[in-house]
Amino acid sequence: MEQQTDFFRCEGDVNTTEARRKWDAGHRDPATRDLLAEDARYFLHQSMSTPCLDALWACEGPWLETLEGKRVLDFHGNNVHQLGFGNSYVISKVLEQMRTLPFSSRRYTNRPAVELAKKLASLLPGSLNRSLFAPGGTSAVGMAVKLARAVTGKHKVVSCWDSFHGASLDAISVGGEAVFRKGMGPMMPGVERVPPPVTYRGPFANHPKGDEASADYLEYVLEKEGEVGAFIAETVRNTDVQIPSEAYWRRVRDICDRHGVLLILDEIPIALGRTGHMFAFEKYGIEPDILCLGKGLGGGLWPMAAMVARDEYNVVADVSLGHYTHEKSPLGATAALAVFDFMEKESLLDKVREDEAYVLGRLLSMKEKYGMIGDVRGAGLLWGIELVKNKITKEKATGEAERIMYRCLENGLSFKVSQGNVLQLSPALTITRDELALALDLLEDAFLLVKSPE
Repeated sequence: MEQQTDFFRCEGDVNTTEARRKWDAGHRDPATRDLLAEDARYFLHQSMSTPCLDALWACEGPWLETLEGKRVLDFHGNNVHQLGFGNSYVISKVLEQMRTLPFSSRRYTNRPAVELAKKLASLLPGSLNRSLFAPGGTSAVGMAVKLARAVTGKHKVVSCWDSFHGASLDAISVGGEAVFRKGMGPMMPGVERVPPPVTYRGPFANHPKGDEASADYLEYVLEKEGEVGAFIAETVRNTDVQIPSEAYWRRVRDICDRHGVLLILDEIPIALGRTGHMFAFEKYGIEPDILCLGKGLGGGLWPMAAMVARDEYNVVADVSLGHYTHEKSPLGATAALAVFDFMEKESLLDKVREDEAYVLGRLLSMKEKYGMIGDVRGAGLLWGIELVKNKITKEKATGEAERIMYRCLENGLSFKVSQGNVLQLSPALTITRDELALALDLLEDAFLLVKSPE
């Protein structure tokens, strides 16, 4: 099983490797074993979800607590934990809303939903002031693609290989991860993919123009393909933490403008302070035409997502782009408003930028010590550590990455492995400096126990 390709183990929660079997065998708590068995019995199995890794009893701040009472620092969080788990401020606001208006029929509007739309308009630049809400990021992406078709009259879309935009059929059609498309048959027509702007490996890793070569490739495809209405991309790729250059995004913005292509930025997992900016595109001095938000928008309490478009795209009143049952959820909107309010009150963006410098220093120090660390990249509180067997060949150290992950899990630190060899670190933005230091100490302890290839 260790010979599985990276294709099928790219997101790290591998269910069939020897390391995973050893982890499962380590569950000695009868209640945990019983609950895991019931989960496997009654849920439909799917890749990366079944069987579950462990069973949870509680969560608070940056911490998880398992059914058997073990506390774990969660550096994964499914990207809903910008404010930590169970944020008391968000909970208080949502409980207050539940007592008056817990649900709003689509025929009606309500104050929280309108206030959230106004808040987003006030935070976003230019004419990005028209919102639609949905119960999940996948749905926001679907609405964005539909709107782009309606606005431009062109159905073709370009996206990036290895991108993730959701799990529905339309979202996997524009997504770039093959594990989601396996065996699904024909996808949505009119989708072309281009190499993503990666800097450590890939077709343009050693190109003299850097990741701008990826932008050149995009323009080539737009010119040859024709009739493309939108380019959808993650501003910063969350899974294995790819941080494009400012030059890349400025060039992409210019290319889209010149070719009449709408730029859809998917910031579902990485907006709301993750990169040290409220929205990741602010780091690059550009503006999207359509922005997709989600995950942390609901404060870790309510499934909440949004698509925000330019005012001039309000031209499809006769088409139902979303029309979701909970599209103007007063609970979801209240949670989102509380998220923004809490971030401002606690100056969370300033804190994240300070944490960035600390984490970078610690990780670069580890890179000097451990030969298996080929690359360290990140921004704010989103970091990727790419492990290799050899720094010259850059052969992926997949087995080492997995052993480090399970060692950390044993010691109380949870994160995921992406692309088979990238340790992805994404803690709650509210994490204290002491908790951050503890997590990095646990990570370094795991490196000490895995033999360096050099």
